[in-house]
Amino acid sequence: MKNRLKVLRAERDWTQAQLASALDVSRQTINAIEKGKFDPSLPLAFKAARLFKMSIEDIFQDEVSEEI
Repeated sequence: MKNRLKVLRAERDWTQAQLASALDVSRQTINAIEKGKFDPSLPLAFKAARLFKMSIEDIFQDEVSEEI
């Protein structure tokens, strides 16, 4: 899953540790999500969306391309 977490965090000059604290997860979790090694749970995705005042879809995108 692609995400904009690193960009959004950088725009606010937040460290991974600061974002992790705001989302109540470990810094390692933030690192793994940013690198695409871990997909967040739905509750965590909602929490991030509320924190950044964006929709989940604006932060996280599915990498599967749809065929029409």
